[in-house]
Amino acid sequence: MTLTGSERRYEGRVIHLDVDTVRFPDGSTGQLEMIRHPGASAVVPMLDDPAGPDPRVLLIRQFRHAADGVIWEVPAGRLDPGETPEACARRELAEETGMRAGRLERLTTIYTTPGFTDERIHLFLAGGLEEGDHRREADEFMELRPTPWSEAMRLIERGEIVDGKTLVSLLYVQAFRRAR
Repeated sequence: MTLTGSERRYEGRVIHLDVDTVRFPDGSTGQLEMIRHPGASAVVPMLDDPAGPDPRVLLIRQFRHAADGVIWEVPAGRLDPGETPEACARRELAEETGMRAGRLERLTTIYTTPGFTDERIHLFLAGGLEEGDHRREADEFMELRPTPWSEAMRLIERGEIVDGKTLVSLLYVQAFRRAR
């Protein structure tokens, strides 16, 4: 596909909406609505060594208007202009949980919904946590839940964790970082 034109239809605080004109592989052209997003970082905050017996992960229960209720999540947030994904991960961890990471390991980067947005979320694993004070935004209402790893896996299995970035990041750690 080749982009042949783009028109900005909406510019908001969090997202922008563009209508892109593209040339498809068969030579035809069409218009696609695209949500532009600056990207984000998400963090799996481990309270214990992930290789230890049933380590604890710090999860968040947060009200989300789009989900019409409270859902389980890992700390995450938007990249500020010029901010690196790692700096964003450290900032969001501190803002939402009050924790500072002694170690931060990049896991992977995912597209959230590539059918209509360019949003990418950079996933990290945090360890060596030290407590501090949170600095949540005015619209963030959340409860911190230290959760044994085995319970987090049961929440996934029972369909109680439905947030995509949280599912991917926890399952990535389970598969490749040997959390049990």
